[in-house]
Amino acid sequence: MNESENLFCDVQEIHRERLKAVAEKLPPEDHLLDLAELFKIFGDTTRIRILFVLFEEELCVCDLAEALQMTQSAISHQLNILKRSRLVKSRREGKSVFYSLADDHVRSIIAQGMEHIEE
Repeated sequence: MNESENLFCDVQEIHRERLKAVAEKLPPEDHLLDLAELFKIFGDTTRIRILFVLFEEELCVCDLAEALQMTQSAISHQLNILKRSRLVKSRREGKSVFYSLADDHVRSIIAQGMEHIEE
């Protein structure tokens, strides 16, 4: 038996009770779209690298560029995307702007993602 044969039921049967339970729990479509957009943000290697660095330490653009061996312009562009998505936050200290993870939810998403791929 090849793998594609396992993808289909042997009989056409609708399980109405299960579908009703699912329908009651399914989030609104706009929430699902927002969730998909959030996961797209995590789909870029540079942004993931930035988030991993910020997982360890609050840093300014100069530090991030040095740590990741990238230009400040490239880092700033990605930070802007991460900030608009509320995954990072910033604070000014004198002439420097420091970036950190927005909250513990972001930390949890990263940690759980790593745990998942390391299984």
